[in-house]
Amino acid sequence: MQHRIIVLGAGYAGAVAAGRLAKRLHREDVAITLVNAEPDFVERVRLHQVAVGQELRPRPFTEMFAGTGVELKVARVTAVDVDRKTVTVTAPAQAPAGAGAPVASKTTGGERAEVVELAYDTLVYALGSDWNDQGVPGAAEHAHHIAGRAGALRLRDRLARLGAGESVVVVGGGLTGLEAVTEIAEARPDLSVALAARGDLGDWLSPKGRDHLRKVVDRLGITVHEGAAVTRVEADRLTTADGGSVPAAVTVWTTGFAVHPIARATTLEVTEAGQIVVDGTMRSVSHPDVYAAGDAAMAMGPGDKPLRMCCATGGPMAWQAADAIAARLTGGKIPTVPLRYFNQCISLGRKDGLIQYVTADDRSVRSALTGRLAATYKELVCKGAAWSVGKPTLGLPTRRHRTVAAQPRAGVPAETTA
Repeated sequence: MQHRIIVLGAGYAGAVAAGRLAKRLHREDVAITLVNAEPDFVERVRLHQVAVGQELRPRPFTEMFAGTGVELKVARVTAVDVDRKTVTVTAPAQAPAGAGAPVASKTTGGERAEVVELAYDTLVYALGSDWNDQGVPGAAEHAHHIAGRAGALRLRDRLARLGAGESVVVVGGGLTGLEAVTEIAEARPDLSVALAARGDLGDWLSPKGRDHLRKVVDRLGITVHEGAAVTRVEADRLTTADGGSVPAAVTVWTTGFAVHPIARATTLEVTEAGQIVVDGTMRSVSHPDVYAAGDAAMAMGPGDKPLRMCCATGGPMAWQAADAIAARLTGGKIPTVPLRYFNQCISLGRKDGLIQYVTADDRSVRSALTGRLAATYKELVCKGAAWSVGKPTLGLPTRRHRTVAAQPRAGVPAETTA
């Protein structure tokens, strides 16, 4: 019988893992199912571009995984039972239902949906993350975010309705905040655009990086509120910890990410933040048939520091997980490639950028690339990240190996209905 591998989530980590597994393992021996709520790939690192009205190239999974043997299931994951080794998903109902098709259904928003239970032998959990309002009063009700496509589209519509001179404040001075605020200011010079940062502007960058960032925000007319910890968000303003008030017709929240809550509801060992604790091969330390990659996983990097949530982390984690799974199934050597950082790539609008070079454990060094050349560099990185989803072995020849033996089953049928 085929070894059943289910990959949850088709962001950078999940999509790369599924494709890499398909190119490592023989189709007769494994059945790989990729579960994702949307039918096409979302370039999360470009969502600040979507927010200002730029159109991105569609990347449907049916095209990206054509001929790979990966089965795509467009459905929303609602539960994972790591003890029974099952995943429960809600998918759009198929009509008419044929013999053996799921029959359990429910109505959501006037549409009929099917609740399906999938069984696995190996699970790759890559459900990623969403925005994190940090519990700040009013943020959930009044702030916009660009952590997902739906949020970016809502922000796009809201920005399009703003008149000249109205105010937009981006909260959060990290990479996402810098990219969002400069993109908005460049695309809408008629608006009053500001950034509220808890610390100093670009305080983690090298002196060269900070100087260039300051020049860009000044050129774009961005007001920077440094040392401004936001304590409340209202429909038309922000309140800061020092009692100050900042006008904001639109607030964009970029203060970090929160992982999908499903892992916390399982018996997997997770961190306080809900990330799955994994070893160096991205294998769960509590459940050896579960692997995690991307924002959903807590893995240690150089200097015994946790790897941060970002695309630069998700891809290498997916390579590590897929290669480890393939090696264990085929009796090959398990790879243990250290995960490290090389640079931080920041777009500052369409014509400017900043490439901050870093140590292996992500600390800035003196060297930095700036200006139009840096913008081109970042564009190539974004294109390369999307390309690697469809080419998970980086264009190298496909080498599919046979599994050493059929894996034991837990006695659960391949697909049942709930």
